[in-house]
Amino acid sequence: MNDQVLRDAASAAIDPALDRPLCDAVTAVTIAGNVATVEVTLGFPVGGYEADLGPVLAAALAQAGWVGTVGVRLTARIQPQAVQGSLKPFPHIKNILAIASGKGGVGKSTTAANLALALSAQGARVGLLDADIYGPSQPLMMGLSGERPNTVDGKRIEPLRAYGVEVMSIGFLIDPEQPMVWRGPMVTQALMQLLGDTNWGDLDYLVIDLPPGTGDIQLTLAQRVPVSGAIIVTTPQDIALADARKGLQMFRKVSVPVLGIVENMAMHVCSNCGHEEHIFGAGGGERMAADYDIPLLGSLPLDIRIREQADGGRPTVVAEPEGRVAAAYGRIARRAAGRLAAGAGGAAFPTLTESDD
Repeated sequence: MNDQVLRDAASAAIDPALDRPLCDAVTAVTIAGNVATVEVTLGFPVGGYEADLGPVLAAALAQAGWVGTVGVRLTARIQPQAVQGSLKPFPHIKNILAIASGKGGVGKSTTAANLALALSAQGARVGLLDADIYGPSQPLMMGLSGERPNTVDGKRIEPLRAYGVEVMSIGFLIDPEQPMVWRGPMVTQALMQLLGDTNWGDLDYLVIDLPPGTGDIQLTLAQRVPVSGAIIVTTPQDIALADARKGLQMFRKVSVPVLGIVENMAMHVCSNCGHEEHIFGAGGGERMAADYDIPLLGSLPLDIRIREQADGGRPTVVAEPEGRVAAAYGRIARRAAGRLAAGAGGAAFPTLTESDD
């Protein structure tokens, strides 16, 4: 069979991460005996993605008449994306992803930690910056409580590492019980120093766990930090959604693309009987996504293990890497990275929840 026929079939196959044809991402199809190998280059991490993309390509080639085996060879080529205004990207950091919520208590920091770990598990080089100066939580969540960063030259700080991710937080530099009684300008200056004076390695993504709210601090950061894309975390509750909408509008005002919405605590599944209950309401994240014409990247459950694992310094993605909730974080991370690679303008894709196969 002509390999061009198979390449055309593979190019027309739908990328599960973006729900659109692979097109030029298919770089070659080679035939050796009864094995057709499809080579695909994608703009986001590809670790573990063969399990999703392989069956899609096999079905596409079979429909074109191929009766042999289909192999898949994936390559990631992660490129820097545009940032807002006239800002310049930081050296060695290809893309900055801001994880935000208009309201505290919706699980934003837990989501940020797990998404950073998911991107790392998929093969990306990832950093995590805890931007919550008043209430830093990443040292605890990433198992780094009590650790202190070093400096080689007395000017720049070496980030700490946990589970393959570079981490920086004001929590590494102060007493955990010391309150940060600072005004907005001092907080902004401290955060810019943490970001700019940290000796980050070569990163594909720096995930920033922003503080809750949409006040002066958040707006100043959105205007001064070269952000490639933002993710809004909310619960289905109307009160949380009202504040999440403000956070989304804040990014739009400063021309930062919003990659999508993560609906956290979407449902609770009883650990004893399996009964599902929408404690904070149902469908709120989906409605908000539809209102603003952006994707709902995924929904996550209200699960005691997520809280226990984060409090124990081993977030779900590393505590139960083969579990359903870790898989949900992984799908959300890949969809966000895929949308970023597509210029945040790709077609909307269907939502996956933690119960999807």
